[in-house]
Formats: sequence, structure tokens, C-alpha cells
Amino acid sequence: AQRKRVDLHQGLDSTLTILGNKLKARGARPEIEIIREYGDLPLVDCFPGQLNQVFMNLLTNAIDALDEKWVAQFDGTEAHGSQWTPKIILRTELVEGDRVHLHFTDNGIGIPDHVKRRMMDPFFTTKPVGKGTGLGMAISYQIIVERHHGQLTCLSTPGHGTRFLIDLPLATAAAPAQ
Repeated sequence: AQRKRVDLHQGLDSTLTILGNKLKARGARPEIEIIREYGDLPLVDCFPGQLNQVFMNLLTNAIDALDEKWVAQFDGTEAHGSQWTPKIILRTELVEGDRVHLHFTDNGIGIPDHVKRRMMDPFFTTKPVGKGTGLGMAISYQIIVERHHGQLTCLSTPGHGTRFLIDLPLATAAAPAQ
């Protein structure tokens, strides 16, 4: 839980490497396309292990949403699915000179409003029993908001996809380690 200055792009890329197997084609579902739109970012003063945990949670949820859309809309047949490519777009940018924005956008199933309202609550999950703890988004929110003094925002249209926006300061006052 050591605070240090890091390149966030390295954290994103290593998280994608870890998730590489989940991104590959599965059955008739094509490989998930990863689009990197990385801006020119300075090093960010943060708890890198914790941010990587947030990246893992957001990307795993995006992959699950893409898989759900594949099953729901294309029932696993290649003929229907050839018109849709599952995508995750990662965009980073420096904002106002002292803040960083990280966008995680997918073209998956989307999140209905009633789920959006509760998704940061501990133990809330939409996944079947045994598939999710309901802690990923609650922990992610705590890491971004409480530990890094940032913001975590969700924009989603059911059926069309989701974007999570992480807004982080380049440097924050030291938060106590937990």
C-alpha cells in the first residue's frame, strides 16, 4: 500500500495482459477489441496496487457485459454476431493541468437505472450466486473517492453500453494506509 508516482498506462496495460485470456474469442463470440486512446499523462501520485484493482474490477465487469450482450442478442450464432464487434475503449487525458481522466467504455449490455443507483453499495450484485461478491464496485468507489480524493462516475444506456469515468488529481494529500 505504498504511495508513489506511476505511469497509469503501464497499470492499464498490465491489467489487460492479466485479462488476456478473457479477451480472446470464446465459442462464436469474437475477440474483444481493445482500443487505447492514451493521452500524454505525467506520472500520477497514487497507490498503484489499489488503482490496478479498480482497473481490474472495471475491465472484468465490462467483459461480463460484453459476454451478456453476445448471449442475449446473438444467442451464440456467428451469422448474427458478425455484425457486432465487442469493444472496450480506454481513453486517458490530462484535464485542467492537475487532474487525470480515465474513461472505460464498452458496447455491452448497459446498466439499467435501478442497478446504477445501487451498484456502489457493498454486497449488491447482479451476478448469479457464486459468480460475484458484490464488492468490486464498492471497493473501487472507496479506492477512488476516499483514498485518492477522486470521482467515479457511471454513464450508461441499456442495450448500448457503459462508460465509467475516473477523475483523479495528479497529487493528493496523503491518505492513511488501510
